[in-house]
Amino acid sequence: MEYKRKQTGIVEVKFGKNVTVVAPANLYGCEIGDDSFVGPFTEIQKGVKIGKNCKIQSHAFICELVTIGDNCFISHGAKFVNDPFAKGGPAGGDKTQWRETVIGNHVSIGTNATILPVKITDHVVIGAGSVVTKDITRPGIYAGNPAKFLRPIE
Repeated sequence: MEYKRKQTGIVEVKFGKNVTVVAPANLYGCEIGDDSFVGPFTEIQKGVKIGKNCKIQSHAFICELVTIGDNCFISHGAKFVNDPFAKGGPAGGDKTQWRETVIGNHVSIGTNATILPVKITDHVVIGAGSVVTKDITRPGIYAGNPAKFLRPIE
């Protein structure tokens, strides 16, 4: 049986000061800001920018075209998507079909949440298991599938 084995680990990552990464983790071609933490079994792809003082928990998947602000929390198993299936299926190698995701500052994303290509403003909490399908322009707490505004943060 033939197969190709590719191993990434930590390759060409720009680290800020005092960054902690718990192995095993696949980090390649990304930037991680000062005082941030990356848990095990996490993948952060090329071009991703993570701000200062962020915590990325285990099993998170952060794909290309994602920017995360400062003081953010990405919980266990959170997933980001850059391919919106605009043509009814995966874009495959056609990266022109991919879209970016921008997460503001002081954003917490709950366990197993899925974040489609959107913009999320500062001071937002996304509930566990939520699916964010549209831009979030108002600070507050959001949950559900699709995620909806529940209430302001008190």
